[in-house]
Amino acid sequence: MPTEKEVYDSHADRYELLVFREDYQKNLPKHISQIRNFHDIDIVELGAGTGRLTRFLARDARHVYASDLSYPMLRQGTQMLNAQEAQRCVLSVADMRRIPFPDNCADMVIAGWSFCYLAVWGQEHWQQEVEAGLQEALRVLRPGGVIVLLENFGTGFEEPAPPPHLNDYFDYLKSQGFQSDWLRTDYQFESMQEAADLSDFFFGGELAEKVKTNQWTILPECTGILWLEK
Repeated sequence: MPTEKEVYDSHADRYELLVFREDYQKNLPKHISQIRNFHDIDIVELGAGTGRLTRFLARDARHVYASDLSYPMLRQGTQMLNAQEAQRCVLSVADMRRIPFPDNCADMVIAGWSFCYLAVWGQEHWQQEVEAGLQEALRVLRPGGVIVLLENFGTGFEEPAPPPHLNDYFDYLKSQGFQSDWLRTDYQFESMQEAADLSDFFFGGELAEKVKTNQWTILPECTGILWLEK
């Protein structure tokens, strides 16, 4: 099992195979639009990865300014965009603490399963790193806009079971005024073997064994959605 950084740098194609199976119920667009209708608005996306959010946001948004720290992930994401989506997207390699977009350029700033890395990789300085990311998000956000963060609330679980190592991070977001809810974003695989192989690749052997024990082709997942209005 590669580390997350190794996945993002060297296994973008396989990562896309995994996330392409995610949220087969199409719950994400519905829940995001309940917080803010993204039709014909400008969106800054942080930690865009291979574009699992970018693609559906670009179908309705005016522009999506997407960035990620990993060039291989963005390169893979570019290949997945259709012509109409590509016309509405600007993709940039960038650190979310130094967003390469001007002040007050977005009606929504969104980060899917990525903002938490400021805390995880920040180690003892995690709070300062998260604060830096939030200040950048607020800088590019127009008055009345909203920050939306999606985070893992438990893969392999039918009810929320957030990873314990993120408890302080979630408590900090709450202290900053973030509201939160959760939704199901289950994966649907073509076979149990595919489910086990891709689960082992990204989440590890314990989840892969759970998939085999339950003979899952549908892997349950809970996703937290946290938002803050400016």
